[in-house]
Amino acid sequence: MVRKNLTPSVVKKFIPARKAKSRKGDNGVVLVVGGSYIYHGAPILSSIAALKCGTDLVYTSVPKINVSPTRSVSPNLIVIPLVDQKFTRGAANKLIGALPRNLDSATIGMGLAIQEKNSLLHFVKSLLDRDVRLSLDASALIPEVLPLLANKNVVVTPHAGEFKRLFGESPSNSKNERIKLVEKKAKEFAITVLLKGATDIISDGSITYLNEKKTPAMTVGGTGDVLSGLVAGLLSNNRNSLESASAATFINGLAGKSAQKKLGLHMTSMDLLVEIPAVMKPFDRIV
Repeated sequence: MVRKNLTPSVVKKFIPARKAKSRKGDNGVVLVVGGSYIYHGAPILSSIAALKCGTDLVYTSVPKINVSPTRSVSPNLIVIPLVDQKFTRGAANKLIGALPRNLDSATIGMGLAIQEKNSLLHFVKSLLDRDVRLSLDASALIPEVLPLLANKNVVVTPHAGEFKRLFGESPSNSKNERIKLVEKKAKEFAITVLLKGATDIISDGSITYLNEKKTPAMTVGGTGDVLSGLVAGLLSNNRNSLESASAATFINGLAGKSAQKKLGLHMTSMDLLVEIPAVMKPFDRIV
């Protein structure tokens, strides 16, 4: 097992250069599916994060009740209403029919109220059948989804509680034990696992990257939603799920450090979004 700490020089290799003559859509088309009656903000944070990291187009699918507030936040978001208040089989089928053909990646689950597990499984399978790369978070992290994901371009982004729900084992407080458990589950299910914490652990079962953040201000709600958007955004340009997830957590951490430096322990996740362009600019390359 190879273990490495993430550094700017490592991450630079994970973020592809942009072609000078590229056109709209060439640099990533992303779908964000999330939101519910209570959690309207989560998919907005993910969507703006995906845009801020350089994605060309982001489609945001939220329940009908969330459509107006989501549209009012930013004119940059292309909003596709879900036909039901919760994620149902009917809503999944309607959404599949409304999706653009050139979709590169999707992130699913942030704040999402799922009516029945089969609606999620059906939707995930249909996206994977279309070769869409996936980032799964929050309510999309259920054990039933794991058999669909093996050897696909998929990242799961649990915190400790979601990790237990997904894999049936709780991460230890010991950093070394946490790393071993993430590596074991990533290998067992042939997926990329990103366990969020004070030190983010990202592994595909053969290579593991560690990202120690030292940013207690990032415990504020929504930072994981920003991370999910970054994962999907970077996945839209780099098919390697381990590299994209590692770059995303590094950028998220840099944005957190920058916001904490300016605002102390008083940042919100919107402040995190503001910092993304500045911390990513050093990684920009045009060919």
